[in-house]
Amino acid sequence: MARLPPFFALRALEAAARHRSYSRAAQELAVTHGAVSQQIRRLEAELGARLFERRGNAMIPTPDAQKLAAEVARGIGVLKNAVDDFHAAALRDPLVVSLESQFANRWLPPRLQRMLADPAGANLEIRVEDRAANFVTDGVDMAVRYGAGRWTGVETVHLISETLVPVCSPEFLARHPLKAPADLLNAPLVHHGHRPWNLWFNTFGLEAPRQQGMLFEDSAMLLEAAAQGIGAALARSGLIEQDLKSGRLVRPFAEGVASELGFWIVWRADSRKLRRIEALRDWLMAEAATAARTESA
Repeated sequence: MARLPPFFALRALEAAARHRSYSRAAQELAVTHGAVSQQIRRLEAELGARLFERRGNAMIPTPDAQKLAAEVARGIGVLKNAVDDFHAAALRDPLVVSLESQFANRWLPPRLQRMLADPAGANLEIRVEDRAANFVTDGVDMAVRYGAGRWTGVETVHLISETLVPVCSPEFLARHPLKAPADLLNAPLVHHGHRPWNLWFNTFGLEAPRQQGMLFEDSAMLLEAAAQGIGAALARSGLIEQDLKSGRLVRPFAEGVASELGFWIVWRADSRKLRRIEALRDWLMAEAATAARTESA
C-alpha cells in the first residue's frame, strides 16, 4: 500500500484549489504564503505531477489536482463529522464525578444549588466513595480526593488547603472557659485516630495530655460528638464551615495547625470529556477561593 502524503500538504492542496490562491489558502490555514507554496511543491515532488498553473494572479489546479482536491475535501468532511460525533457523545453522556465522602457530605451541599445552576454542573453523575477512582475501568471522569496530591498517571490541581483547629459547642465553651491553648489541657477532649491532639499542642510547646475520652475514626462522628458537648475536637477546617455559620460549633482559638493534606481535583488528561472536566474544575476552584477569602476576612 502506497504511503499517503502528509495530511497538511493535502489540506494545503484542497484550500489552494478551492480559493485558487496560495495567499488565501495560507490565511485560512493560519500559515504563510511560503508555507503553502512549499507544501504544494513537496506534494508535486511526491506525486510526480504538476498540480497548479499560474494564470495572472490566480493559481489554477490541473484537472487531476482538482479531482484529488475534491476527494481530500470529502475526506476532511468525514473526519469533521467523526470529530463532531465524538464531541456530541462527550456532551450527551453524564460527567461521572467521584467525591470523597466528607467533601460530598459537608463542603459541597451548601454549594449544590449554585453548581447545578451553572453550565459546569449540567448532566452530572455524582458518586460518593472513599476509594481512589482509576478512571479506566470504573467509568469515572473526574474525582475529588483527600490526600497530599502525590498520585501518578493523572492530572491534579490543589483545591482546598486544610488547617487543624480546635472546635467545641457553645455550651461546652460556657462550661469550660478556654482563654489560652494551655486551658485545653484540663478540658474533656474527643479524639480522631489519624489526627492526634499533639499535632496542635506541640505547636505551642505543650505536651498533649494522655488520651482520654472517646476515639473516632470518622470525622463526621467526631464533629457530632463535639456539637453534642462531649468534648473539644481537633477538626479539619474544610469540614466545619456550615457548623460555624450555624453556631453548632465555635472556635475558641484563632490559631490552627497547617495540614499537609487537603482536597485535590484529579482527572486523566486524555479524557474525551476534558472540556467539561475543566469547566467543573474551574467552578470548584472559584468556589474554594471565595470560601478562603471569606474565612480570612
